[in-house]
Amino acid sequence: MSDERHPPDMWPTGSTVKYANPWMSIREDTFERTDGQTGVYGVVDKPDFALVIAEQDGHFHLVEQFRYPVARRSWEFPMGGWPPGKGGDTLALAQAELREETGLTAQTWTHLGRLHEAPGFCSQGFDLFHATDLTPGEHAREDTEIDMVHRTFSEAELRAMISDGTIVDGTTVAAYGLLLVRR
Repeated sequence: MSDERHPPDMWPTGSTVKYANPWMSIREDTFERTDGQTGVYGVVDKPDFALVIAEQDGHFHLVEQFRYPVARRSWEFPMGGWPPGKGGDTLALAQAELREETGLTAQTWTHLGRLHEAPGFCSQGFDLFHATDLTPGEHAREDTEIDMVHRTFSEAELRAMISDGTIVDGTTVAAYGLLLVRR
C-alpha cells in the first residue's frame, strides 16, 4: 500500500528548504517514478488557518484590508492563523479571529468543513465555521491589521460583490459556497 501523500508510482528522494521565515517556508522536493523518471515539486508550507462566516439576521460580517501580494484592498470573511509559537484547536482559533478582527463573539458555532487553499503548490488548509447569535464588542486587531475595515452586508449585497468581482478572495467565495451547500 502506498503512502497517501504520494501516488503509488512516485516516491520522494529528497527535500530542501529554500526559504523560511516565521510565517512560511518554501521547499523543493525531488521524486522518482517507478519508470525511473525524476521530477521536482516546489511546495509552500504555511500553518493552517480558520475562516468565520459571521451571520446575523441575513447579514454577513466582512472585513476589508490591503493585501500586499495582489496590491489591492480585499473584502473577506474574518480569518487568520495562530501567531508563531502559539497554537490550539481550530474552533478556538476561529473564535479568537472573529473577536480580534470584528469585536464579535458568537453563541452558536457550526463547523462547515475543511478545505485546502491552493493544493497545487501549498500545504495550507483551513477550517470553516458558521457563527451566529452574535454579540458586538471591541475589536483587538494586530498591528498588521491597522487599516482593516469591518462592515455588514445583506446576502444580496454579498452575492453581488462576488458576482461583480468586488470580492476576489477565493477562500471567502469557497466558504460562502460551502455554506449554501450545507443549508
